Amino acid sequence: MSMGLVLFLLMAALEIVLVIMTCVRTTEKKAWRKNRLFVRIAEIVIAIAAILLPFGQKWRLTGVLVTLAVLAFIVALAILIKRKKEEGAVRKSKAIVSCVLSFLLIGFALVPAFVFTGYNGLPTSGRYDVKETSAILIDNTRTDSFETDGSSREVPVHFYYPGVEDGSTERFPLIVFSHGAFGYYQSNTSTYMELASNGYVVAALDHPHHAFFTKDTDGKTVIVDMDFLNTAMNLNNEMSNEKLYALYTEWMSLRTADVNCAVDAIKAAAAAGKTDEGWFLSDRDSGEILSVLSMIDIGRIGLMGHSMGGATAVALGRERDDVSAVIDLDGTMLGEYTDIVNGELTVCEEAYIVPVLAFDNWDSYNDMKEYAAQGGIHPNVELLKNASTGFQTTVRDTKHMDFTDLPLLSPLLGNMLGSGERDTKETLTIVNSLVLAFFDCYLKGEGVFTVNDTY
Repeated sequence: MSMGLVLFLLMAALEIVLVIMTCVRTTEKKAWRKNRLFVRIAEIVIAIAAILLPFGQKWRLTGVLVTLAVLAFIVALAILIKRKKEEGAVRKSKAIVSCVLSFLLIGFALVPAFVFTGYNGLPTSGRYDVKETSAILIDNTRTDSFETDGSSREVPVHFYYPGVEDGSTERFPLIVFSHGAFGYYQSNTSTYMELASNGYVVAALDHPHHAFFTKDTDGKTVIVDMDFLNTAMNLNNEMSNEKLYALYTEWMSLRTADVNCAVDAIKAAAAAGKTDEGWFLSDRDSGEILSVLSMIDIGRIGLMGHSMGGATAVALGRERDDVSAVIDLDGTMLGEYTDIVNGELTVCEEAYIVPVLAFDNWDSYNDMKEYAAQGGIHPNVELLKNASTGFQTTVRDTKHMDFTDLPLLSPLLGNMLGSGERDTKETLTIVNSLVLAFFDCYLKGEGVFTVNDTY
């Protein structure tokens, strides 16, 4: 049973008791207000208990519960202010309306508790504790096309890194992660944590206006661009290949530039041992950022991403000569489309030099094989044919979002966006172990990487 349902049932029970007491006997307004005040105080106590006690803390809904407690306090205060006004018996209809309104208010306040679970990541296998810090990179070479004030493009970057002892000289490979369309930087937190615990620095990016939400240097929340959202959600066979190619090129251009900005800035700062004016840091994070930069081995860089982020990683594997390994989590490799010839999309035929690992959801994996068998040209299939070192795998009964943490954080949203019958925790355990083994092999030179076609 979810935390939201538990809280709703407790508070609803209080409201129902109040309305029953009012309806079965004549209740003076003064007594009714006293009872209402008692119910509000009880609701405040329940909310505070859920914040403070361990069983409530694991749901990580402090903000929701504080809001609920504040709302109950405001109503209680209003009752106190009006407690001496109006005499006589309370109308039963008024008591019922008050109960219904309370149900609606409590239900609305608890929406996040119904939508989100108490998911707090998966167990990690490495010997390091994992720490986090963040910064915003300002790319003064680009104007943000989504803004109207001519401001420079900003790229938030969130680091997950091994907690090492002071004075340690250990150096770790860098993994840069790009989220999917209208995703956000935490989409694959379990993967970042697994990697960081095993000796990697992970830089998870937000792509402003492609991300569901993020923050800019002014502290303003930047939400997904609705035109981008609608277009990405409604790609279909009725759209011309010319239009599709223009969209793919536009999206890949923005995202690869964001990742290039991050990789170049991290490499430069790590080499110099300091940040420059292109780094926007909070007072809390500035010291930690320097510590993170000092532990990065800029000679060992891997890229990965989910969906459109996976396509971004693959595209940059072609463009950059400092990338040593690439992982695509269920992304169509949009950057592999090169042109339109006779109305048809053409795909790059050049060799792909960097080791690449591609995950595909169960339906896509089988559809892709069937499409290729019928003579169709699919970018993923063609790239893997041309890859010097390429691997493809799938997990049975999975869908697109099963390659992220979302179905564990919110089963409701996961099902809406695509979650299969396979247990997502099981899927991510498989995925994260393969991700780690792949990077261990090609970034650390440890072991020989092998993968099954199907899990």
